[in-house]
Amino acid sequence: MTQNYRITLLPGDGIGPEIIAVAVDVLKVVGNKHNIQFEFTEALIGGAAIDATGEPLPADTLDTCRNSDAVLLAAIGGYKWDSLPSHLRPEAGLLGLRAGLGLFANLRPAKILPQLIDASSLKREVVEGVDILVVRELTGGIYFGKPKGIFETETGEKRGVNTMAYTESEIERIGRVAFEAARKRRGKLCSVDKANVLEVSQLWRDRITKLAASYPDIELSHMYVDNAAMQLLRAPKQFDTIVTGNLFGDILSDAAAMLTGSIGMLPSASLGASSPGVFEPVHGSAPDIAGQDKANPLAQVLSAAMMLRYGLNEPNAADSIEEGVLQVLQRGDRTGDIISSGMNLLGCRAMGEALIQVIEAK
Repeated sequence: MTQNYRITLLPGDGIGPEIIAVAVDVLKVVGNKHNIQFEFTEALIGGAAIDATGEPLPADTLDTCRNSDAVLLAAIGGYKWDSLPSHLRPEAGLLGLRAGLGLFANLRPAKILPQLIDASSLKREVVEGVDILVVRELTGGIYFGKPKGIFETETGEKRGVNTMAYTESEIERIGRVAFEAARKRRGKLCSVDKANVLEVSQLWRDRITKLAASYPDIELSHMYVDNAAMQLLRAPKQFDTIVTGNLFGDILSDAAAMLTGSIGMLPSASLGASSPGVFEPVHGSAPDIAGQDKANPLAQVLSAAMMLRYGLNEPNAADSIEEGVLQVLQRGDRTGDIISSGMNLLGCRAMGEALIQVIEAK
């Protein structure tokens, strides 16, 4: 029996259209192998939406996403829109999408692939065996707290304000996602905060600690964010699952990504309570190489695999994609960001074709 899914595609900006085209081709091939039929609908977001409509997240884009089974997002932003007011910049579209779909949990894996150990800027003995999952809170914290803005003081001087705020229920909600994720992994959870300075982090630590009583099988630890950043580079294998707030998670997940050798290899999932999830690579839009067939599409493809696994409950199809990625890397195929001596340099389209070849051959 064929399963049918409605997928909203958000190509966005920069290299986005190139890499999402590869992911769609791969999904079609995998769908044929696993009796899955996809109905793809494209919508505008980010800079492309600003150019077409004046808004980074048009209302009809959000409606299309809400009426789909999952959302596959590529990348947004670029130098072209950097001078716009903050509420009209491409990034506001991404924040609006997360808020509009109620996506409060971001899952960002950082797992070293054996074939790419030497692509990491760190020593082999430091990164070999690294397998980290960062669970980042997405809809609270300093990116959404009020008041926010640039205000004029009594003396006429301008003052920029952002507010970092979390309620107990927001902390507990993301905490439960993290404890459950740790339970499916190696049973270790590190909560990252700045409780020695910030009252909001004191509340965070208090609620996470109390929540731990419901998960006696999970080993909980706490770490200040500055130390966590250092430890990720010094001894990353000590971490299994990390849970943290929006700002800290944004920074630490990118730092963890570079342990693997290239941010171009890493997917992510943003999940809510009942709405469709959004699945996207963690890299940016790379406008400097857009349209040059140089982009690495593998993070986008692996995001499609996360969509199959976490969004559509199609683990066998997800396995096909992930095993295919390992096979193309094993045979030496590389894009420019992960190239090393003796490997085969491929462009974006050619990497997609190589991946489809190994998936079809299996």
